[in-house]
Amino acid sequence: MKKRGVVLAAAVTLCSMLTTGCAGAAETETAADTVVLSEDGQGTETPGEGGVVSLTIWAEETSHEVLGKMIDSFKQEYAGQAEFDIQIAVSADAETKSRVLGDIHNSADIFFLADDQLSSLAAGGALAKVPNADEIKAANVEGSVEAASIGDTLYAYPMSADNGYFLYYDKTYFTEEDVKSLDRILEVAAENEKKFSMEWDSGWYLYTFFGNTGLEFGINDDGVTNHCNWNTTQGEITGVDIVNAMLDIAANPGFVNLPDSEFVAGVQDGTIIAGVSGVWNAMEIREAWGNDYGAVKLPTYTCAEKQIQMSSFVGYKMVGVNAYSAHVDWALTFADWITNEQNQILRFEERNQGPSNIKAAASDEVGKVPAIQAVIAQSEYGVLQRVGNNYWTPFVEFGENLAAGNPSGTDPQEIIDTLVAGITASTVN
Repeated sequence: MKKRGVVLAAAVTLCSMLTTGCAGAAETETAADTVVLSEDGQGTETPGEGGVVSLTIWAEETSHEVLGKMIDSFKQEYAGQAEFDIQIAVSADAETKSRVLGDIHNSADIFFLADDQLSSLAAGGALAKVPNADEIKAANVEGSVEAASIGDTLYAYPMSADNGYFLYYDKTYFTEEDVKSLDRILEVAAENEKKFSMEWDSGWYLYTFFGNTGLEFGINDDGVTNHCNWNTTQGEITGVDIVNAMLDIAANPGFVNLPDSEFVAGVQDGTIIAGVSGVWNAMEIREAWGNDYGAVKLPTYTCAEKQIQMSSFVGYKMVGVNAYSAHVDWALTFADWITNEQNQILRFEERNQGPSNIKAAASDEVGKVPAIQAVIAQSEYGVLQRVGNNYWTPFVEFGENLAAGNPSGTDPQEIIDTLVAGITASTVN
């Protein structure tokens, strides 16, 4: 997962985040063809007309090696139709939305994104529509297609169906029965002077405590703001019940609040024997625990004297094409190529990422990977991540405060009221 080397074909140039030559509506001429942009920025260039086609891809560094192989096969597939100059630039997937919308005309031609970024990018006019939508919809699992669509319009190419979280555990310490309950996981960890780890200043992970309680949350029709009743005082489960349950977890000597990178470090040094994370850490955890590496759906936790199945956001990764690319049709062709069945299999083999392609996902080898099977099992208890802009920030203070045991002694109702007020705040000045 942390490989630093980058192996690329000789014709592929690795550029920095500030590389020039990325997509730009102003530079629409190549040596042999001219691209005319329609009103929505969709180009009219046709693959196969020849000339020099320059494309830039934004991608995380860990994926550059496998992308290099995909670029090689793409060039072989379309040899003689154009001269390709394809560059890869380092960019975090989590930053795609802010970088693209910050300067669409100088953004990459092709970029990777998680499903929660799709609405904003489409609303900003940054995404070219997928021209072969029916074919792509038929080839990929329904959830990934829904995640890449707004209404009936497909705005990106589904790439993976594993962008969720679940429980990792060390079989040296836990039985299959133990990992069904967070109470038992914490007990075993404490007995062995070890830790169960979870990141608590992240709204992505903390949704797990709210999702299966009967409380309501969602994005409003404006696509920007949220509605949320997590601070209700009515019903079988209230917001205060959840706050108190989390404080009980935080007080357990078997619990620790850590970000993903420190979770992996704890697994490697032996201090952590279970934790909540995703498939992106599977390779490091498998290396650390060997045959004792286990992965399953999230456990239940105790809330208001009930056992509540921990929920999750389920997510998907996809590939988008800049609507203002100087070579938008070739960019669409390339995005289609790197997300097709054969390249999703290649990505699984080399990066252990779960395919969204139906045929690729059905392979025996995918079925043998505990992490991928765990995220599939957890998806039954999860929801597609659709949140407004103000969802994330309020969780930082909320999670850090509860992980520390509420040191100021703030009333639990005030704690949950503050969280909900932040989540539902208007973004209109």
